[in-house]
Amino acid sequence: MKRKDVLALDRADPFSKKRKLFKLPKNKIYLDGNSLGVLPKASIARVKHLVEVEWGQDLITSWNKHGWWNLPQVIGDKIAKLIGAVPNSVVVADTISVNLFKVLSAAITMRPERKVVLSDSGNFPSDIYVAQGLSRFLTGKVDLKIVAPEQILEAISEDVAVVMLTETDYRSARRHDMQAITAKAHSVGALVIWDLAHSAGAVPVDVMVCDADFAVGCTYKYLNGGPGAQAFLFVNPRLQQSAVPALVGWWGHANPFAFSLDFVPADGVRRFQSGTQGMLNMVALDAAMDAWKGVSMERLYAKAVKQCEMFTELVENQCGEFGVSLYGEHNFHQRGSHVCLQHQHAYAVIQALISHGVVGDFRAPNLMRFGFTPLYTSYVDVFDAAQHLYEVLSKRLWNKKKFLTKQSVT
Repeated sequence: MKRKDVLALDRADPFSKKRKLFKLPKNKIYLDGNSLGVLPKASIARVKHLVEVEWGQDLITSWNKHGWWNLPQVIGDKIAKLIGAVPNSVVVADTISVNLFKVLSAAITMRPERKVVLSDSGNFPSDIYVAQGLSRFLTGKVDLKIVAPEQILEAISEDVAVVMLTETDYRSARRHDMQAITAKAHSVGALVIWDLAHSAGAVPVDVMVCDADFAVGCTYKYLNGGPGAQAFLFVNPRLQQSAVPALVGWWGHANPFAFSLDFVPADGVRRFQSGTQGMLNMVALDAAMDAWKGVSMERLYAKAVKQCEMFTELVENQCGEFGVSLYGEHNFHQRGSHVCLQHQHAYAVIQALISHGVVGDFRAPNLMRFGFTPLYTSYVDVFDAAQHLYEVLSKRLWNKKKFLTKQSVT
């Protein structure tokens, strides 16, 4: 494959116009949008308006005048379109961990005769920590069981209260079969919680077709909401009147401005809100979601698959002799929108690449992760990144103290 052939792919790319909506740093190939998405240009103007006008001039009246109060639901409906949810089933608030605690505590309460929370060893560790914390808090009432990803289906039994899984593995990019797992769980009376952190905005997801019970996800990766942007949670409409989280707050009250001493849950998904949300992040996310207008997730995923395949083929053809190998399956139609490569000195290689203008990230113990975000990642980005990786490996440019010394954030 030659660079001129790759340029032709970019010219024919239906998403090429979307790239113009983002503030992309010059002379940098950014392949870490699966950890922090780039800045949408619309978010700059939106945050500026909030600071100077909404906060600066209109102050507290902005809760009504500029719609601050309803933004969690407004943005939730925008996200719903990307994950196959119906209106009024998604709300934006807090973080994944906080939202997971909310839906997990609600789900456990709905299955009081059972205590097993089933997860897998490929789950994102923070999700496991939340379940462990809840288990310690509810001593004797929650039993966390962890199996290998391939053993999930056979491990779903009648003693399981909740199956808690991440749909796309944050390392291998392996995807669970949401429909099969949810169906098996429901057949034995269990509930299912899906973490869509590496799925929402990256791969086609349909929570209603799968009949998922709950889902959580973040907005600062593929949805480009900004660092620390609020997460989202989904509650199936059939459960919204019966599910009540352990962590509640005034934003989830049926009549929040009555300020009564007793909590009365609001109707619908709004009850899963807790405290006041930060509007700086919220309006940045709201503006970022406008980039998704008219986007087909199926077509977007097709581009992601093609970019992952291209990158892997280039790396395997050029860099295999330098100790690099693919981590995960070669069938990219069963994977998410990122590629992990194994290398003995993965951390140092990533640092050397960053110094050359190619931004990926490191995952312990030996993985180099490259995220392909098709709204703004071009085919030339993919091609050039592989060439830079070859140069770093073939010339051992990674073998320097400044690259080998790990920083606080890896």
